[in-house]
Amino acid sequence: MRKPRRNHSAAFKAKVALEAIQPEGEKEMDTVNKHLLSRRQFCARCAAFGLSLPAISAVLAVQRSARVLAATGAAAETAGRTVRFPDGTAVPALGQGAWHLGQGRHPPAVEEEAVRTGISLGMTLIDTSGNYGNGRSEQFIGHVIAGQRDRIFLVSKVEANQVSGDGIARACEASLSRLGTDHLDLYLLHSPVPSTQFSGVVAAFEQLRMAGKIRAWGVSNFDMGQMEDLFRVPDGHRCATNQVPYSLNNRRIERDVLPWCTQHNLPVMAYSPLGGDNNLLVGDRTLAQIGAAHKCSAAAVALAWVIRSGKVIAIPESGSPAHAKENAVALSIALTPRDIQTLAAAYPGPFGAA
Repeated sequence: MRKPRRNHSAAFKAKVALEAIQPEGEKEMDTVNKHLLSRRQFCARCAAFGLSLPAISAVLAVQRSARVLAATGAAAETAGRTVRFPDGTAVPALGQGAWHLGQGRHPPAVEEEAVRTGISLGMTLIDTSGNYGNGRSEQFIGHVIAGQRDRIFLVSKVEANQVSGDGIARACEASLSRLGTDHLDLYLLHSPVPSTQFSGVVAAFEQLRMAGKIRAWGVSNFDMGQMEDLFRVPDGHRCATNQVPYSLNNRRIERDVLPWCTQHNLPVMAYSPLGGDNNLLVGDRTLAQIGAAHKCSAAAVALAWVIRSGKVIAIPESGSPAHAKENAVALSIALTPRDIQTLAAAYPGPFGAA
């Protein structure tokens, strides 16, 4: 039976939310740069997370004397470029998704060049799954990364209907064969199973980890209650990430999942960071205007927003080298507080635009 969920105070939720949007570089340099945030700067940061005025006031009461580095200079330039998993492994904050790749949406040679272009530009985390195109995505990725596997942080997934018996081990072996590798850097449960099965899933993942078949494991599409249940089972705390949808036009995780993961030092992997197939952000006028100021595309602005905190990994998919190049620019963009405020007004989160 699931235990009652904790009801955190507004101040606590807002405090954790602020931590979720505060780049790591700022905290690390806090003792060197003792610049106290002005109220305007503080509110701009909270607007980035969609916090309401009452929530902002709650944090101000709790953290009135907190000192952080202003979002300028070297810290702003490097914020969000890498993300660390709980075991200390650092990965680029911007990777590449492969949901539709290898399935005829674009000419194979074009898709191959797109992925290789992304890799050359620093997007070396590649996310796929055994069920993408019935394995064709994994076969495609295996072909693309042949000869450069050591450069890649490789992620794949097992399905919820494969967890019984030795299903996870068999699914993993099949993925390894299609990908042409002897290990996965990260293996995810693609969708939740009943919490009564969590212990068995974790045990199977841990066996694969101990055998060297996977380096780490995580979950996907878990809500906060499911994450809490997962952390209650033996070795559940070894979960490396929760992969969930997150974009400017889909900010639901900011209500509970993102603050919870931040509190537990668990990075989030954001799929559909550009809004998904049917709700793309790349034609948005506000994003285009901000992009013009930064001399980049609207897509790069949207991705820079997703990875702004240094606690979120975005995995956009690209079917062309040109789009891969546009996406990669997000790694070098430092959105200004005004940019963040403008985006918060255009795309209010669950707490409103503030």
